[in-house]
Amino acid sequence: MNKRWVIKERGDPEIVQRLSHELNINTLLTNLLVQRGIKTFNEARSFFRPKLLHLHDPFLLKDMDKAIERIENAIRRQEKILIYGDYDVDGTTAVA
Repeated sequence: MNKRWVIKERGDPEIVQRLSHELNINTLLTNLLVQRGIKTFNEARSFFRPKLLHLHDPFLLKDMDKAIERIENAIRRQEKILIYGDYDVDGTTAVA
């Protein structure tokens, strides 16, 4: 199976420089933000520090209602609850 990498064009250099200065981060990281449509200080702040109302609804996950019911039952019955995540970055942060 051959995969083809699609490399996005660099973001607008003026926006990258301005945002890099405003955020006090290097232009490589700022370029990634601009490529993803983040072009202002406020958009970057919302991306890095989202408010609860900006997060996705957890009930969009399949069977979330069943998971909540199971956890509530375990708490009522004073059962132990194990939270497991793998050892890479997304697994570690997911269970934090």
